[in-house]
Parts: sequence; C-alpha cells; structure tokens
Amino acid sequence: MLLTETEPFDVIIRSDFHLHSCVSPCGDLLMSPAVIVKTLQEKHIQLAALTDHNTALNCPAFAKCCKDAGIAALYGMEAQTSEELHVLCLFPVLRTAVDFCTEWYESLPDIRNKPEITGDQVYVDENDEIVGEVEKYLITSAPWTLDECAAMVHKAGGLVIPAHVDRPSFSMMSQLGTIVEGSWDALEFVRPQVLQEQKERIRDSASDSEGRKEKMLRELQNERQAVSALEIKLPGPYPVITSSDAHYVEHIGRRAFELDIGDMPLVNSDGTVNLPAVLAGLSKRVVQP
Repeated sequence: MLLTETEPFDVIIRSDFHLHSCVSPCGDLLMSPAVIVKTLQEKHIQLAALTDHNTALNCPAFAKCCKDAGIAALYGMEAQTSEELHVLCLFPVLRTAVDFCTEWYESLPDIRNKPEITGDQVYVDENDEIVGEVEKYLITSAPWTLDECAAMVHKAGGLVIPAHVDRPSFSMMSQLGTIVEGSWDALEFVRPQVLQEQKERIRDSASDSEGRKEKMLRELQNERQAVSALEIKLPGPYPVITSSDAHYVEHIGRRAFELDIGDMPLVNSDGTVNLPAVLAGLSKRVVQP
C-alpha cells in the first residue's frame, strides 16, 4: 500500500535508487519492468528508481507496474557525463523524466549499437512485449559536464546523485581522482564503510611503523577496488546511500537502504513521490567528512 497525504505514517522506507532494465546493453534481457517490480515486491522495497544508461524508455512500463504493485517510483537514468562518470538523475514525474532523458539521449554521439557485440537495447511494455530497440549505443558520454548535468536536473525538478563514487570505473574516484564538492542530493557508495575504515587506518597509522603501513597498503591493493581506501574522503557533509546497481534479477535489492521520512507522506495525492519527504529522509543520512 502506498503512503499518501491522507495516510501519514512514521515509518522507515526501504529504498533502491539504482536499477537497470533490459534496455541497458549490460542488463539481462530478463530484466523487464514487470519482472523488476515483482522482485521489488518480494524484497519488500517500497521506493524504487529505474535508472538505465542514458535513457528512460522503460520508465512508462515501470510506472504502470509500480502503480499496480503499490510501490512508489522515481524515474530517470544513469547519465554518463563528458568526464565519463555516472550520475543518477531521478524525477518524481514520469513525463519530466522521459522528456529530460530523451533530450539527453539526442546529445549522445551517433554510435550505433551492435547487439551481437555490446548487447540488446530493447524497451518493452508492462506485459513484456517489445515496443522497440534503441539505435544509439547507450554507454557513451553526453557533451555535458557533471556540474552542467546537475544544474539541468535540478532546474527540471529532479535529484542528482553521483553513482558508485568509490568504484574503480565510471566514478568520481576513477575519473576525477577524488570525490568533488557539488550540489549533490546524495552520494551513492558501493561500500560506504570504506569511509570509517579510512578514518581508522589514518588514526592507526599515526602510531604505526612504516612496515605495518606498507603491509596495509599491499592488502588494499589486493582488494577489487583499484583506488585505495585511504584516498576516499568526503569533501563535506553529504547524505550517503547505497543501491543495488542491479543488472540481473538476483541483484535487485542487494544494497537497498533505509529512508526515514518521519511522518511525512511518501506519495502525493496525484500518485507522484513526495520529493520533500525524500530529501528530508536523505538529510538524516548525512555523513561528516
């Protein structure tokens, strides 16, 4: 059941803001909006966002499925900026999301997708029937910078969340070498605990021997992440979230996070997500540098 203006609850909302569908070339063809929403129900996700690479063409079907399932939905994309980093662009209004993402898609370079090499890019309806196929390859960069993207999204009434900032590819750390300051509504981490681990390692290193520090660095280099945890730090206080970045059904909800919106309604009377409530919930997830 959706939480509406007439039904305020003081609850914690289980959320996942990073999901890919079958229109993303790296996404499994089984990831139709209908299958995604069914799995969200099974994982008890109450608020979810569909964020395919540089397109929102599967958001209309996602909207219909979420409405039927009683799941609050945000719509948008995982945009790739000119720096070749990824940012979640989320909107409460479907039409706004589709229009914004269509304009963004049109700015992509005219590189045609080769399904046999890079994967299918199909968009479907709520019944899993194929509606069409995206012609341009979606994992390419638009001409807009991260800051320009953020300004555009905010002007259109959306949320800006740089994606997987601690990951060794398509992230702030991989492309910029650091987490930069900006008008971000939140920062998405794969492993937010790395921030606490960094503080502990810095504290311990103050009284540690050189040999111990070298050993710790060698251990860090053996981790999957190519960037050292010692390099990851926040430029200021920001809300920190995790999300699944699911490309396969079994990954949906794997890093869902909790959003405490107090007694604010999650959904407005017109069925759209109450963005002030989301922002209020995010404000309770602020991590100090």
